[in-house]
Amino acid sequence: MKKVFLLTLLFLLFTTHAEAVSAETSVAESSGQFKYSEGKAEDYRVSTLRKFLKEYNSPLADYAEVFVREADKNGIDWRLVPAITGVESTFGKNIPFKSYNAYGWANGAYTFESWEDSIGIVSKSLREKYMDKGAVTINQIGRRYAPPSNTWSSKVKYFMRKIDPVLLDFDIDQS
Repeated sequence: MKKVFLLTLLFLLFTTHAEAVSAETSVAESSGQFKYSEGKAEDYRVSTLRKFLKEYNSPLADYAEVFVREADKNGIDWRLVPAITGVESTFGKNIPFKSYNAYGWANGAYTFESWEDSIGIVSKSLREKYMDKGAVTINQIGRRYAPPSNTWSSKVKYFMRKIDPVLLDFDIDQS
């Protein structure tokens, strides 16, 4: 019985394959597989992000659920905003006092009311001021978000992969 099961499993592994994915897939598509559902078992993305942020001793670890909820609400990749915090402030550890600005907004001079407020505003702004205006890949966002940096986009992509390297049916822009 074990042999039959093993052979069936091997057959399925080698005969099924993932669809090819374009390197230009937008970061807006990536939140579509798993959606946040209040009151249900913890979302895989929430536990993955919380664990990741705890490994960096980030003050944002307790807000993993907020990152995922706001990503879903705004139709953006759930890893994008946390990855930006990695690039801009080592996941919220290096920010102006009580600014809640882990995103480098106004070169760190902008002050948000709270972590929840900052996550919501940044997620909504990425959707409305970047993606809805044509900046749908990380490289395109980077040209507007962090000019004239030539490394910002690759650093954001690096942290997105570190947060969760498992790709569902999409990939982030690799160009």
